[in-house]
Amino acid sequence: MFGRSSSFAAAVAIVLGCCHMAAAEDVKYYWDIGYVKANPDGQLERQVIGVNGAWPPPPLHVSLNDTLIIEARNSLDTPTTLHAHGMYQNGTNYMDGPYMVTQCGIPPGQNMTYRIPITQTGTYWIHAHYGAQYVDGIRAPLILHNPKEPHKYDDEIIVTLEDWYHDQASGLLKEFLSWKNPGGAEPVPNGALIGSVGGDKHKIIDFTPGKTYRLRLINMSALAMFHFSIEGHKMHVIEVDGVDTEPMEVGNVRLAAAQRTSVLVTALNSTGSNYLFHADMDTDMFDNIPETLNYNSTGLIRYKKDADVRRDKGEPDWSAFNDIDLVPLDGMEALGFDVTYSLDVYFNQYTDALNHGTFNNITYVMPKVPTMFTALSMGADALNATVYGPQTNAHMVGHMQDVQLVVNNFDAGNHPFHLHGHHFQLIERGPAPYDPTFNPRPKSAPARRDTVTIPSMEYVILRFRADNPGTWLFHCHIEWHIEGGLNMVIIEAPDVMQKRIRVPQQILDQCAAAGIPTSGNAAGREGYDLRGAPEGPYPYPLGWTSKAKGAMAGCILSALVGFASIIWYGWSSQQSYKPVATADDSEGLDAAETQGRFGRMDPDSAAIN
Repeated sequence: MFGRSSSFAAAVAIVLGCCHMAAAEDVKYYWDIGYVKANPDGQLERQVIGVNGAWPPPPLHVSLNDTLIIEARNSLDTPTTLHAHGMYQNGTNYMDGPYMVTQCGIPPGQNMTYRIPITQTGTYWIHAHYGAQYVDGIRAPLILHNPKEPHKYDDEIIVTLEDWYHDQASGLLKEFLSWKNPGGAEPVPNGALIGSVGGDKHKIIDFTPGKTYRLRLINMSALAMFHFSIEGHKMHVIEVDGVDTEPMEVGNVRLAAAQRTSVLVTALNSTGSNYLFHADMDTDMFDNIPETLNYNSTGLIRYKKDADVRRDKGEPDWSAFNDIDLVPLDGMEALGFDVTYSLDVYFNQYTDALNHGTFNNITYVMPKVPTMFTALSMGADALNATVYGPQTNAHMVGHMQDVQLVVNNFDAGNHPFHLHGHHFQLIERGPAPYDPTFNPRPKSAPARRDTVTIPSMEYVILRFRADNPGTWLFHCHIEWHIEGGLNMVIIEAPDVMQKRIRVPQQILDQCAAAGIPTSGNAAGREGYDLRGAPEGPYPYPLGWTSKAKGAMAGCILSALVGFASIIWYGWSSQQSYKPVATADDSEGLDAAETQGRFGRMDPDSAAIN
């Protein structure tokens, strides 16, 4: 098994490169996924989800042409799955991991063997794809080494960036998806972790003068976007989301949830000072900023243990880093498109009184049959999007078609969108909505990645080639938004899937154990009979519905009854009104004196003190 320490990764890659020229290997890991206690920010010990009785889970290292084998045991009290984020899984769609898309989940007490052929290189990560489990800690770096690494450096270091919550994800999710949260305010983290430490503890990165380091930056957050920079040093981007690029000098790197970026940093030639690096959370992502939240996290670039920290004057470098300007090393030309889909992003309250994320006003609800099994079992009907149910938001693409997605973000927040099974080209950005009469002119070799940030009221045009038959999620990677329905499914070449994909018996057995059918449409029926398929919630209809009219009529009737009661009460009170004596009314004054304050009394018996 490869060394666990990221500081040895470069040496490991060199050794493996020599070995892998001779033969590829099966690289095996055993993960017993269970509950442990952890206190990474020193503020609160809490239950987290760890591996083999420890947290954080260790990084996974594997090389091109190897097969990654993860023997996962579920020691939780709920199902779980694992998703190797960014992996193509070409021919192994059933290993992709999202619950009720490609898997039924690993039942408690059972094992699952993930076998993933490695056909890519770069910086990735692995996390649970069941509920919001990865927020509780089941997430780890996944590094795919290239035996013929195109970039030159002396060593490499993994730097993970995470938002951290003191409360369990299940409770936070319940609060988020509640009628008491009509605006859809996401849970704000309690702090940030760099390299799985936070609070008063700081991540230390040791530099040796003159050496060049590859920093593999991985944002494994549920919500937060980070801005990464190093005081007194220059950075050059050489990779995003597993795609090698021409070096580009940048002042800072912006990483949304699930994004990865590798930068080269050459150490200074002096040990006289140490320097701070910054991993600042972008507070624009938060609905509110608690007074206790430290969103400006720092770590230390250490040249010498007892050296002073040298500070840059003024603010950190916040100069723009535009990923669309990156140029892939392989020079892959811009794609055209055979089919185009427009996806409009909204968040609104729906008929279940919850705030949901939607593509084209459809919020995702899981079908009764995992979508991959519908594609594999429905024969020719699998080519019709209807069989996947009304709430999966299924979009069909044919084998080897060039596909264009036009995503308009009409929400008030920024969203990082991730496509399973593919890298996509970044063709164009601009203010939403996109004008379909405009013909974009992409660069000859557009930037590629698997997760793209779309700011509020902007659009992006993405293109990819449908060379990977399978059922692939496209979703916002803010975990709260995934659970809130901001997902859709690309159904890619189901006719080819039926010829190529054979699901392991272990997965079929786990579906049977969970009572989840593995054939039929979204309702588990044949053909287009979708009785019993999940349906709704829906947007509140515009105009006056019969229920709204009835409610308004009831309100008006109640108001009329109220007015009538006030009038009647006022009239009846006037009939029993007793006049108040005044100085100009001697009869009334005499009568009042005789009556007394509390009723009629004998004037001779009145005592005055």
